[in-house]
Amino acid sequence: MKNDRMIRTHTAEGELRGVVEDEVFVFKGIPYAAPPVGPLRWRAPKPLHPWQGERDATKWGSASWQNRDYCVAIGGGDPGAFSEDCLYLNVWTPELTPSTPLPVMVWLHGGGFTIGSGGLTPYAGHALASRGVVMVTLNYRLGHLGFFAHPALDKEYPEGEVVNNFALLDQIAALQWIQRNIAAFGGNRHNVTLMGESSGARSVLSLFASPLSVGLFHKGIAQSAYTLPDVPRKKALQKGIALARHFSLDNATASQLRALPAEAFWPLDPQMANGPVAIAGDSVLPEPMLKVFTSGKQHRLPLMIGSNSDEASVLSYFGVDPASVIARIRQTQRIGLRLKMIRCLYDGVYDDNALGRQVARDITFTTMGYVAALAQHNNGVPAWRYYFDYVSENARDCYPDGTWHGNEIPYVLNSLDALSEQMAERPFTEKDRAFASKVSGYWLNFAREATLFSHHITGEPDWPVWRPSDDRVMRFGEKGKASLTLEKGFMRRRTQLFRLLMKSMVRLEG
Repeated sequence: MKNDRMIRTHTAEGELRGVVEDEVFVFKGIPYAAPPVGPLRWRAPKPLHPWQGERDATKWGSASWQNRDYCVAIGGGDPGAFSEDCLYLNVWTPELTPSTPLPVMVWLHGGGFTIGSGGLTPYAGHALASRGVVMVTLNYRLGHLGFFAHPALDKEYPEGEVVNNFALLDQIAALQWIQRNIAAFGGNRHNVTLMGESSGARSVLSLFASPLSVGLFHKGIAQSAYTLPDVPRKKALQKGIALARHFSLDNATASQLRALPAEAFWPLDPQMANGPVAIAGDSVLPEPMLKVFTSGKQHRLPLMIGSNSDEASVLSYFGVDPASVIARIRQTQRIGLRLKMIRCLYDGVYDDNALGRQVARDITFTTMGYVAALAQHNNGVPAWRYYFDYVSENARDCYPDGTWHGNEIPYVLNSLDALSEQMAERPFTEKDRAFASKVSGYWLNFAREATLFSHHITGEPDWPVWRPSDDRVMRFGEKGKASLTLEKGFMRRRTQLFRLLMKSMVRLEG
């Protein structure tokens, strides 16, 4: 048994005391940068001041300000306490002093860059840690605190060094903390896998495209990343000016903006926000992420990327009616050609709502996997594509169109048991758990094995690297039921067409 003496570790900033849960060491609420409050609001995260003595690391750190009800409804649960002082991370490890340093897996939570926290139950790191990795989750600035532009703030920077993507800088600061400290938790700082879902996946891809993240991680996993374009900095500045005027600050100074209450931002009209994407044109993301990938300028690192069978489930929360996608095609097509072409790709689907649901899924999510994998291949770097279509046995009547946005998370993180209380009315079955064990095995083996020279990820079956010549995609489930199959030419005609159309068709306006 692991005793009380063994749940302490020394970091560069000071000593931490954690807990042992089922033979796994857990350290919660570890600060990875100075609190971004007062004069540090809308600035790059600053270094921590070391502390004296032992710091308690048994409780979650505060999450960024957000809509609690919204997070409970669709974000994975109650995010806990809110504060502008939110730069905290959590670590699960099976050994503090292993004979060989362990792979590190870093989870960036989703939530449209407006909700979520690293302490939510679906992201529990115990299960993966118990299988031989160090798992890290983190909080970062959300909403206007995480993404903001205003001329008054621009004046604080030399030309070409403006920062607007503070949330991405928070994630970079957490990766820097890992480089300094993860050895104290048994982790290998030379084998860090960065992974995330939804806006967390967009974060992964954005950090693939950022010049500031070089050397801080070594491979990436992007779950349900979307093709929505990044916000141009010019537009973000206009939104920042509009926000200031909303608070009666027509010629706002930086100090006036920083004096606004932190809790005043999240209830604002979504039209004032920049999300659910980053801002393109600052020093963190000089060019739009999609442009970086399509031009082959992304970091040369292995990538796993995929999406779910009913991603359109999330669009209603953005106010998008799937049928409106078809209506828009009708309005913009020429002599009916485009809609006829699309109908040919969805044989037997005639209802506008059903067709719109599938088209929205594929152009917004499925195609992102194809675009990124093609960019990786053209850059001589390995990529693996997947499609998740499994639904838990006791919930299949609730999900007639397939796996909802985010529902793959407890399978890839193998956190079904952590969700037992939440799923009491529709409990997970042993078959669900067996499938989660197999799926998460691929994630673990990617973290353990994947390099620039890898040709496959170990599993049953082995998962070969993606190539455009055969376009083999791993299907995790089919029509809601368990299966692990490699499909050749997966949705090829759809993704090839939508790759060309996505710039004109992917919008949030319903």
